[in-house]
Amino acid sequence: MHSEGIKRRKAIVEYLQAQATPVKGTELARFFHVSRQVIVQDIALLRAENRNVLSTNKGYLLFRSLEKGCSHTAVVMVRHTLEQTRKEMRSIVDYGGRMLDVFIEHDLYGQIRAELAINDLEDAEDFCRSLESSTSRPLLDLTEGWHCHTVAAPSEKALQLILQELRGNGILP
Repeated sequence: MHSEGIKRRKAIVEYLQAQATPVKGTELARFFHVSRQVIVQDIALLRAENRNVLSTNKGYLLFRSLEKGCSHTAVVMVRHTLEQTRKEMRSIVDYGGRMLDVFIEHDLYGQIRAELAINDLEDAEDFCRSLESSTSRPLLDLTEGWHCHTVAAPSEKALQLILQELRGNGILP
C-alpha cells in the first residue's frame, strides 16, 4: 500500500510535467482511480518533498521556472479597486508578461500568498469571471487595495512597458 502511494505521486508529477495548463483535482482523481481527497493528500506530500506543485483556481500545475521566455521578473506593490483587476491583468499580459502570484503582508498572519499563473488574456478573463461569480473576497479587500505580485516578462523592455502601463492606469504608485 505504501509503495502504491509513492508510485502514484511520482506518476502525478510526470502527468503534471506533460501538461501545459493546470489540471483539476477531480481530473487527477479520475485518471488515477482514487478519490479527490487522496489527490489533495498526495499534493500535500509532494509539497512536503519540495516538489513545485502549485494550486491555482484552475487546478494543479508544476512551477516551471520562468518558462515561455519570461526571464525578467519584478515584484510590484500595487493598489487598486476590485473593479480595476481586469485592467491590471491586461496591463501585464498585453505585453507578453505573466502574473505569477499575489501576496499581502497581514498584521496577524504575516505573508499570505496565492499562486495565480495568469499567463495570457484567457487566463485573466477566466480569473475575472471567477472573481465576479465568487462569494469569496480577494486579498486586496484585507489591505485597502494594497497587494503585491511577482510579474515575469519576456524582456527587460517588456517589463518596463508593463510597469509604465500599470503606472499610467493608476495601479502602480
